[in-house]
Amino acid sequence: MEKETLLLLQNAALKQIEEADNSEALNNVRNTFLSKKSELSSLMSQLGTLSSEQRKEYGQVINGVRVTITNAIEQKMALLKAKELEAKLARETIDITLPGKEGSVGARNPFYVIEEEMIEIFLGMGFEIADGPEVESDHYNFELMNIPKDHPSRDMQDTFYIDDNNLLRTHTSPVQARVMQAKKEGPIRVICPGKTYRRDDDDATHSHQFAQIEGLVVDKDINIGHLKATLELFVKKMFGEKREIRLRSSYFPFTEPSVEVDITCANCGGKGCSMCKGTGYIEILGAGMVHPNVLKMSGYDPEVYSGFAFGVGIERVAILRYGIDDIRKFYQNDVRFIRQFKKAS
Repeated sequence: MEKETLLLLQNAALKQIEEADNSEALNNVRNTFLSKKSELSSLMSQLGTLSSEQRKEYGQVINGVRVTITNAIEQKMALLKAKELEAKLARETIDITLPGKEGSVGARNPFYVIEEEMIEIFLGMGFEIADGPEVESDHYNFELMNIPKDHPSRDMQDTFYIDDNNLLRTHTSPVQARVMQAKKEGPIRVICPGKTYRRDDDDATHSHQFAQIEGLVVDKDINIGHLKATLELFVKKMFGEKREIRLRSSYFPFTEPSVEVDITCANCGGKGCSMCKGTGYIEILGAGMVHPNVLKMSGYDPEVYSGFAFGVGIERVAILRYGIDDIRKFYQNDVRFIRQFKKAS
């Protein structure tokens, strides 16, 4: 073992380190001169064959060569890493002066806007929300609503039967019966929002699927004046303080007396126009005092308790509010239709 050999090895390493132009090439130099299989490692393994004086002398030289090569590699690696990072940043530079991509803000279907607004109005009056199944039994959908199997009013609510005893509900009134049976005594003040189904030919004003918000109030000494006051407040909050209502005598099996509720036409203010067919009013909902039979079948004594009920179509209110000309547009998922109501949502 000669010192000249070690110095030649060191110089060869320093030359290759200087010539390395990337980190991968420098790592190859490291493996060549500093790995366990390198010539330097082989020379270190021969130290055991030397005398103690020679081992001390040559050991210091070999360690000095190793330290020199290691330091040179680390310094060069730092330079190469800095250059590679600079090159990467140059390649991946983002021009912050370019305009960004503008996000598209969608709009909500006016159906849901109106539904939430209606619910908020009734919650503000002290009503609670009640829910029930859309697949309902004939017993709850018809019989508890004073509509026995041979009643002619069933023809007006022809629907989709699952089997002889179960059907898609034709109104949300069954929820009212379920609430009355669950509480068994007054007072009750609930609204029942949800989808309903009737076998109908779809056109601009009819749909086999539509949604209602029905309301029910049951307590002692409830009269039709309470019903009118409730609906007047709802209409004014929903359509504006200038809108008035009128009650027209009607018939529903589950209420007695029953009324149709009209509101003054927004187009003419009640004077009469083509929109309201000269009447000055537009029909909006049906209502009435809860029929004694309905109270009795759900466990209430009609001599002690009375109540009123009403049902309003959510699409009907949205059509009147926004002047929509076709009920089918609510369900067609046409974004061109929905975009018109961006401000409303």
